[in-house]
Amino acid sequence: MVEKLKLEKSEQYYKEALEVIPGAILGIRRPYNFVVGEYPIFFESADGGKVKDVDGNEYIDMLCAYGPIIIGHKEKEIDDAVIAQIQNKGFCFSLTQEIQNKLAKKLTELIPSCEKSVFVKTGSDATTTAVRVARGYTDRTKILRCGYHGWHDWCVEVKGGVLPKTYEDVIEFEYNNLEQVKELFEKYGPEIAGVIITPVGHPLAHEVEMPKQGFLEGIREITEKNGTVLIFDEIRSGFRVNLGGAQKEFGVTPDMSVFGKAIANGYPIGVVVGKSEFMDVLADKVFLSSTFFPNSLAQVAALKTIEIMERDKILDVIREKGTKFGAMIEKIIKESGIACTFSGAPWMPFITFDHDPNKLYKKLRNEFYTRLIRRGVFLQPYHHGYIAYRHSEEDLEYVAKVIKESLEELKQFL
Repeated sequence: MVEKLKLEKSEQYYKEALEVIPGAILGIRRPYNFVVGEYPIFFESADGGKVKDVDGNEYIDMLCAYGPIIIGHKEKEIDDAVIAQIQNKGFCFSLTQEIQNKLAKKLTELIPSCEKSVFVKTGSDATTTAVRVARGYTDRTKILRCGYHGWHDWCVEVKGGVLPKTYEDVIEFEYNNLEQVKELFEKYGPEIAGVIITPVGHPLAHEVEMPKQGFLEGIREITEKNGTVLIFDEIRSGFRVNLGGAQKEFGVTPDMSVFGKAIANGYPIGVVVGKSEFMDVLADKVFLSSTFFPNSLAQVAALKTIEIMERDKILDVIREKGTKFGAMIEKIIKESGIACTFSGAPWMPFITFDHDPNKLYKKLRNEFYTRLIRRGVFLQPYHHGYIAYRHSEEDLEYVAKVIKESLEELKQFL
């Protein structure tokens, strides 16, 4: 087995952080979400499709900052546009800059559900805004949800510090389970303000799922029949699956949708878009405001990112690379004989280990991801990865080679 990485500086900075920051790092970036003692805790820099930690170890970055990096790290053309905005115009004002109109107009060209847009800072901001709009538009209370929608009270999965009344009208359902949705509408139909769903299923630590034939179409039909607002949470799928989102890829148009992550290649922005009749409640009935929502830097980055993606056919290249990579990994897993599953191709690659009564899968998972990180491949054991434009063919072939070697070494534990 390859030697353990030297992580002395990461560990030192972690100890320092524990003294001044609760948990040292927020949420999903904490060490227990990786393999404790094997993964770095602090990064130093990144370039293209690679990242370097504070101890000087370099990795092929297959997590892409949990999705925002669609082209690559340190994209000069995007950064130059942002720097020019800072130097020539500024970005934080009491009023709004005209760049918001340019971005909003561009989104109406690309996204089927988009007639109007509002800009926020995070995915959680966007999903919470969309839910508020659905309730404001319908004057109903209940929300059906499927997927991860952020950290706000109505949807956060860890309930510490959250009042039960803030989520008592939020009901979860399973991805690809249309019968369950039908049953919920039979029970609560007239009370349901909105349905919010990730059009690509990506439950934590489970395989990435594509929609079964008729699933999204069925939900669209049910919501239309019941006067319920249909919201697609495209924070991960938007500007990655398709420039028009998964809704364009799968041919199902919601009433509203939310975007973030890849739209600005790492700059902080969330977007709520929708048909005018729904969005217009934000003009008077539903309140939305923040000091930093109108800041223009991420809007500039988003416009430039979209320009590059259109010009260089970025998503076509990613799809091609991801399809080829997925075929390689499927073949490797089949030949390995290890009880694991590959999902998410061509956009969100993920290797999960099949559950067994003796829970051997937990050991295999830790051993597998330990081997990957020691060989310079940065992936997460509980979260799918991503393909970026700057991942070269050689990078992906190396990742496939490392996966093959790592699975082979797992046989000693069977």
